[in-house]
Amino acid sequence: MREFAYRLHKGDDLKNIIAELGKDGTYVVLSAVGCLSFLHIRLAKAKDELSIGEDFEIISLNGTIANGKCHLHIGVSDEKGHCLGGHLLEGNIVNTTCELVLGKLQEYDSCRTYDKETGYDEISFIKCHGGNE
Repeated sequence: MREFAYRLHKGDDLKNIIAELGKDGTYVVLSAVGCLSFLHIRLAKAKDELSIGEDFEIISLNGTIANGKCHLHIGVSDEKGHCLGGHLLEGNIVNTTCELVLGKLQEYDSCRTYDKETGYDEISFIKCHGGNE
């Protein structure tokens, strides 16, 4: 695995930046520490979305990026320590900063293809012979 570290800035869209950074391979989120001024997530059962314009601390961010297509989940806490979480959508706006570390998989490639059972584009990992790069 090859690691990459970035600092995102106030006003950056968290998901869009991650998608752009991961457009050339298969990545995983290793770490994300920072804060948001706007939260936009999809809740469990994939039916409802939650959008809140308040300050939140990022307490967890994990998932995969396959050639720019993201499957990311985020956990945040508000100023009273109450936690929310869900599927990261576009429109999560970095407040002051976000320190982001991504790992690029070198022994696996991936693609996302439609799965008729789930109704979503699901990831498929493909073991590379000898690794990439």
